[in-house]
Amino acid sequence: MRALLRRLLQRISIASMEYQDGTESLAAVKAHKPDFILTDYSMEPMDGITFVRTLRHMEDEHIRKTPVIMITGHAKREAIETARDAGVNEILVKPVTEGGLQSRIREAVLRPRPWVNTPTYCGPCRRRRDDPNFSGPERRKPTGG
Repeated sequence: MRALLRRLLQRISIASMEYQDGTESLAAVKAHKPDFILTDYSMEPMDGITFVRTLRHMEDEHIRKTPVIMITGHAKREAIETARDAGVNEILVKPVTEGGLQSRIREAVLRPRPWVNTPTYCGPCRRRRDDPNFSGPERRKPTGG
């Protein structure tokens, strides 16, 4: 999968780095501060969900808010909701295509959703659409950019 992603990113002229696992990736993120991150749902020893949750609680705000696109073969609702609730910006279900990858990168980087920081969640707003007519008690107030 990493070889395929590397080739697709090269085809769309995006420089990339790749790492063996989540722990190694977290160290690299601190050092390089990438524009976005591609991660797999299923990794060992640290899975993609743990990776994203760890990233979303890092001290450095720039790192914490780095857009994350999760690649997964798990298209079941439960897996998608788990990734969303961990703070993933976009999900790309396998098989990965160049168009699908470009679309998710555009959404995550060029059209970021408002940032939410609450006692139980840190990440992009989980709602895709803003309903200006909704004013209920569950309405979240996004925090600065």
